Amino acid sequence: LIDLGAGRARLGGSALAQTYGQLGDTPPDLDDPERLKAFFAAIQELNRDRLLAAYHDRSDGGLLATALEMAFAGRCGLDLEVPAGCDPLGWLFNEELGALIQLHRDGADRAAAILERHGLGDLWMPVGSARDDGEVVIARAGEVLHRNSRARLQQAWAETSYAIQSLRDDPDCAREEFEAIAADHPGLEPRLSFDPVSDPAAPMLNRGARPRVAILREQGVNGQVEMAFAFDAAGFEAIDLHMSDLIGGRVNLDGFRGLAACGGFSYGDVLGAGQGWAKAVLFRPDLEEQFAAFFADPTRFALGVCNGCQMLAALKQLIPGSAHWPRFVRNRCEQFEARLSLVEVLETPSVLLAGMAGSRLPVPVAHGEGRAEFAAGGGIQALGNRAALRFVGPGGAPAERYPDNPNGSPDGLTGITNDDGRVTLMMPHPERAIRKLQFSWAPPEWPDASPWLRLFRNARAWVG
Repeated sequence: LIDLGAGRARLGGSALAQTYGQLGDTPPDLDDPERLKAFFAAIQELNRDRLLAAYHDRSDGGLLATALEMAFAGRCGLDLEVPAGCDPLGWLFNEELGALIQLHRDGADRAAAILERHGLGDLWMPVGSARDDGEVVIARAGEVLHRNSRARLQQAWAETSYAIQSLRDDPDCAREEFEAIAADHPGLEPRLSFDPVSDPAAPMLNRGARPRVAILREQGVNGQVEMAFAFDAAGFEAIDLHMSDLIGGRVNLDGFRGLAACGGFSYGDVLGAGQGWAKAVLFRPDLEEQFAAFFADPTRFALGVCNGCQMLAALKQLIPGSAHWPRFVRNRCEQFEARLSLVEVLETPSVLLAGMAGSRLPVPVAHGEGRAEFAAGGGIQALGNRAALRFVGPGGAPAERYPDNPNGSPDGLTGITNDDGRVTLMMPHPERAIRKLQFSWAPPEWPDASPWLRLFRNARAWVG
């Protein structure tokens, strides 16, 4: 604990006072601006030297709420020691300025020296440590004041949100997410079936050619910049192509080897998931013919992500080998989902996912209508080896429960391809995660280019 209140423990206006229907007397204050400046400088240095494992200020609920929220995020237990002679309520619940930092064991001495050098040597103290057994123990001078489980406390912490979510969203999804708090869940565990350092497109890059790929967008689409960056990094010349360019005849698809329909919310999604965008093609005979010719050409490929996935799925009548594709409808939870999810790459003919089968990778999702719905008489079994991506839970089993499966698709389905693998659709956003630094955490052995860049490099290698 770094205590910028210097032991004052003022409780006026605190969450603790409010729970007793009180305001209290004296609230916390900034008594020494220089001390706050020193604190900021010290934290920056600790972070620069990679000594911080975790950080949380204590200004909302006090030290106990701070420590528990850190334990909830880490899904671990906690030992918390109240100093002898301290009033537990005041010490645990005051909202004085300060922060709780978690240090790596081998860096504690270096961290102490940094705090000392910044003039904070008398304002910090060790207060506890993480536990592997999920127990939360608060003690003072050897006496246990409170013992509980992380799961029980976190469910109490989340109970109000759960009640609101049950009324607002699908109640079964709300229940599944609430129950998952207590489940033994290891989190998102990546597993690779290929070397992320290897670049199958490297021989093509040495030739200097940069094939053109159309980064296709419509009114409301917002993912074109990330998509262009991903294809550019893989060795393509990414060309911004708006539907108005095609409609106005200023550009056609003849000069492109690839097409990427980007994510976002075409027409604000008020016309249905990508349906309005697709109709802009299907209701114009010249555009319909142009897209059909592109998809029929065996030397060209296409990628549809999120809204682009929905749009291309609605164009399946123009895409050879896509008769069994589903359409994408409102998420089972009845809400927009934006989170990091774990997907498994399945064995398919997809040219974009070549050599990636068996990998489990975290990937951003951001959609409100991503649930795969099959026509009567169809189903996921009819896809066969054209089911390309699926959400998975712990151990790699197909995710059926929320939130491991954020949209409710059967068997976790979230990516498909056509018969010859030239057209691949997916609801997640690999283009938003092609660099390691785009993840809040990634395995240290990953290179700067994350494993998702392989998808775009595969496209470059296939084009030749």
